[in-house]
Amino acid sequence: MARFVCCGEVLIDLVRQPGGDSTATPWLGLSGGSPLNTAVALARLGQPVRMLTRLGQDGFGSQLADHLSGSGVDLSWAHRVEQPTTLAVVSLDDQGRASYAFHFDQTSSFGWRPEELPVADPQAWLHLASIGWVVEPAAAILRRWLTETATGWAGLSYDINVRPSVMADPDDYWAMVAPLADLVGRAGGVIKASDEDVAFLVRAQAGPSGDVTAVARGWMELWGPAAVVVTRGADGALAVDRSGRVQSCPGRPVELVDTVGAGDTFTAGFLDRYVDRPDDLPGALAWGVAAASLVCQRQGADPPTAAELAASVA
Repeated sequence: MARFVCCGEVLIDLVRQPGGDSTATPWLGLSGGSPLNTAVALARLGQPVRMLTRLGQDGFGSQLADHLSGSGVDLSWAHRVEQPTTLAVVSLDDQGRASYAFHFDQTSSFGWRPEELPVADPQAWLHLASIGWVVEPAAAILRRWLTETATGWAGLSYDINVRPSVMADPDDYWAMVAPLADLVGRAGGVIKASDEDVAFLVRAQAGPSGDVTAVARGWMELWGPAAVVVTRGADGALAVDRSGRVQSCPGRPVELVDTVGAGDTFTAGFLDRYVDRPDDLPGALAWGVAAASLVCQRQGADPPTAAELAASVA
């Protein structure tokens, strides 16, 4: 039985490698997608997790299936479909921070049909994330399903994970994010964002633009979740609970390789602790920050095992 269900896109991150010329360049195809990264990270931390997604029947789809199953993720709710696998071309800046250009029209992750979505499992925590929940027409199908099932799960979490290259207008993005956050909030779930997500979305709100703590408190008042969590890159993370109290955890110094999968791995580490100890937000934040710091020292989304994370914290 799965303790967690991660729902959303799975894709291949294409990262250019050194060498080549204008005729041909080498690229590394990394298994990715925010919900996939979180599912793999949870599984490596020893949590039973199931992936609710759509996988192409091409070679990339087989790679993704092998990556998930090889990490211990249950694929009984992963549908193999004829559409090609979704791709993301990754660009890294001088500091190793990643940006993405997505190729998803008529691809596997965005062709949801209502009959592919299950009834809620009251024993499982549902985690939803990223672009699969905001790109139409599939997003409308997922939103309708969540409206019908939100209170049927053991818990809910939503990682907003903004991608401006998918939708450049903050008002349009906010119009897609707000109904999902409202559903999760009314079900007593957790809403997670990065400071970059906050800076982008706050442009669609009449609120403070520079203070992520104030924005998080505003979102708490607006949606009423159990917690609003904001990651702040090298500065760690903070959380606001229903009382308005702010908890924070500083970042950990690392030799940065890249940030691919860092936020998703933080989410897994946070949830790994939070579901058993929802009153210990500082502990959950610290576990998430430690997990993210390890993945930042590796190429791509390569989350740590439970033993690696425990050793790092110790």
